[in-house]
Amino acid sequence: MKKVLIAFDGTQFSSGAFQFAKQLNALQPILLTGVFLSQLSYSNLWSYANAMTGQVYVPVLEDEDDDALEENIEVFRSLCIRNDISFRVHKDSNGFAMPELKKETRFADLLIVGSEKFFEDIVTGDPTEYMKDAIREAECPVVVVPEEFNFPNRNIIAYDGSASSVYAMKQFAYLFPELSQNETMVVFSKIETDERLPSQEHIEELATQHFKDLTLQKLEVNARKYFSTWLNEEENPILVCGALGRSATSQMFRKSFVTDVIADHRFPVFIAHN
Repeated sequence: MKKVLIAFDGTQFSSGAFQFAKQLNALQPILLTGVFLSQLSYSNLWSYANAMTGQVYVPVLEDEDDDALEENIEVFRSLCIRNDISFRVHKDSNGFAMPELKKETRFADLLIVGSEKFFEDIVTGDPTEYMKDAIREAECPVVVVPEEFNFPNRNIIAYDGSASSVYAMKQFAYLFPELSQNETMVVFSKIETDERLPSQEHIEELATQHFKDLTLQKLEVNARKYFSTWLNEEENPILVCGALGRSATSQMFRKSFVTDVIADHRFPVFIAHN
């Protein structure tokens, strides 16, 4: 049984994130831990986390938002009971939302985040930046899920020859052996004179041990410009991708196909970095 986190903030409840967890539980029972984070009223959720000395006051929206948070917890409990999902509730009580979420991911197999709901009503700043921060800092793989989607029956693995892309593929296979039975495409999208995928023999040897219905594909397109367009033509996929590490994850998100796919809110995206 896997321990899966699902993160909710303040007044928001992501039905899409819960539906993904529900489908995972239907494939194989999981322990689903709802992490309910305080809704913060300032733009930089991480500034205080790096302070080495002194006490930093973090303002938290209270009263009506506390009531909404309790309502969301009750909705979560009711849905878990109704769908026969083993669950726990962890409530952030000190207002240190993002560091608390980072700690939670250290003791979990997977984090699910709703791409359209995560800190949607933050008072200042761009909510997508907080989602990116959560992905960068997470110490377990993350699935980013839109509110409306079809549960994936096709795996698209973004491969560029890097250690991080191979790591993400392995983590996906280890966590989701049931999904690994689906049709799977390992996609390489850099245009080079060499027609072969990087380390093609090695990636093929590894991938065929985990994915029985496997295709290796080299796309003659620029990934940053056209990958999301190509992916939109795929039916019910999940995109699997990696990053080189926390410092390089920011590079991945600056202007990349991953950003575009998440922003489209059409498919789940699995991200793993070591």
